[in-house]
Amino acid sequence: MESPEALWTRVLWDQFGAAIDMLANAIRVCPDELWTHTAPGGPPAPFWRMAYHTLFYLDMYLSEEPAGFAPPPPFERALRRLEPDQPQGDRPYTKAELLGHLEHCYGKCLAAVRGTVGEGARQPCGLSWLPVARAELHIYNLRHVQHHAAQLNLLLRQAGVEPPDWVSVGGRPFDGEARP
Repeated sequence: MESPEALWTRVLWDQFGAAIDMLANAIRVCPDELWTHTAPGGPPAPFWRMAYHTLFYLDMYLSEEPAGFAPPPPFERALRRLEPDQPQGDRPYTKAELLGHLEHCYGKCLAAVRGTVGEGARQPCGLSWLPVARAELHIYNLRHVQHHAAQLNLLLRQAGVEPPDWVSVGGRPFDGEARP
């Protein structure tokens, strides 16, 4: 029988992994013509920027010291808000670049979830604008990823692309053992 801490970390990982998998699946199936397109009356940013915004915050919220976070190369800019008046001249990140960043986040997420047991769960998250404990930050982060994965899937559907299926449980095991 699992301890309460073991149950919490496994369940959190399974659901966090599912949200990240849904984001990855949406990125993978996005057609090239939608990747950089912003539709009139549609979302304020093209697909790639919404995907990067999601990954930027996923990575930052998983950081030991989120207030001093900087994304790994080649990601040098923070698309903090998805507003139309932000500079649009930067080259779009490629699917391969974003999927590489997503792989980086998977490992960081597993380490962060494993580190959020006992007193680690109660520690402040380190963000002045979000005064919550680290455990709550993980739930907040999971919700943010799922929110944008859903938006990206809606964009796919509106463009006539069949969005990927729902992911119930993340595909990466918490304990190193293969899923049944």
